[in-house]
Amino acid sequence: MTPAHDPATASTASTADRILLLVKTRGPLSTATLAQVLEMTPEAARQQVQKLVAAGLLAGRQEPVSGAGRPRQAWVLTDAGYARFPDTHAQLTVQLIASVRQLFGEEGLDRLICQREAESRAVYRQACGGRDLAQRLERLAEVRSAEGYMARVERDGDDWLLIEDHCPICVAAQACQGFCRSELQLFQEIIGDEARVVREQHLLANASRCVYRVSPRRVAASAQLTR
Repeated sequence: MTPAHDPATASTASTADRILLLVKTRGPLSTATLAQVLEMTPEAARQQVQKLVAAGLLAGRQEPVSGAGRPRQAWVLTDAGYARFPDTHAQLTVQLIASVRQLFGEEGLDRLICQREAESRAVYRQACGGRDLAQRLERLAEVRSAEGYMARVERDGDDWLLIEDHCPICVAAQACQGFCRSELQLFQEIIGDEARVVREQHLLANASRCVYRVSPRRVAASAQLTR
């Protein structure tokens, strides 16, 4: 599958592909929301969703609602649905990780992760250096998107959210979670002491994406003083 950049309007993508990309980048989503974004009737959206469910690409999830009321049904990607997106030769990567672990032990695997981190650090610093916090985040998202992470930045009050809708090394990270730990540390280095970086959502913790909250430290300190 080659996702279109705008799943709501891309004319070259099939309706099924547009739904999968919408759920990937904005999900979990209800049938009603899909119908609205895609400018379809609710019945047409329901039929398309059911085809994807039957194909094993989507699954239902009960989402809580604020206040009183019954949980609503939303749709998320299954493992087969995620497999429709690039995985950077996942099987080969897992085999290589297993080989490194067998030949060199955990210490050797840690050295491999450190080497990858050092290479990424050089790239990210070159891209993000000499910029203010907001600009560093935007450039970091651009570089991560070029690496296949479908990254974007959104403002959330005084904070920013670095959102990664896809993980091209997800299977490798499942085999060795040191990759995820390394990325979080690296993001904090690139952002610097000006802000704190916390991972709020994690694909490996059954979230639909990875989300990092970036909180300027002066704001965090002010919030603590007012409590």
